[in-house]
Amino acid sequence: MPRMRAALVAVNIMLAWLSIMPLGAPIGSGLGLQNPVMIRLMIEQAKVPVLVDAGVGTASDATVAMELGCDGVLMNTAIAEAKDPILMARAMKAAVESGRMAYLAGRMGKRRYADPSSPLAGLI
Repeated sequence: MPRMRAALVAVNIMLAWLSIMPLGAPIGSGLGLQNPVMIRLMIEQAKVPVLVDAGVGTASDATVAMELGCDGVLMNTAIAEAKDPILMARAMKAAVESGRMAYLAGRMGKRRYADPSSPLAGLI
């Protein structure tokens, strides 16, 4: 019985670390998220965290990933090859935080037409 308990504990620890890690683009390319629709579909169906891994080239790429609803972004080359790696790391942190906040805040719906939110009556 003790062996079985130890095995169950080990399985639970392994399950806690499972995640889906789609590539944003080829590793080290810095091309950004090449297929955001597919990543969004993965997020909607996943029962484990989704972490974008690879392809992030700049802070705006990390923001897009987080706005889609990703749980995190893994990166190396974008920071390692930046002219100022410390500054790029700070930018990436801010990007991930702002993208997550935007996701949690809820994006307005996209429209095919203009629909001003300011009142037009009495302005002219």
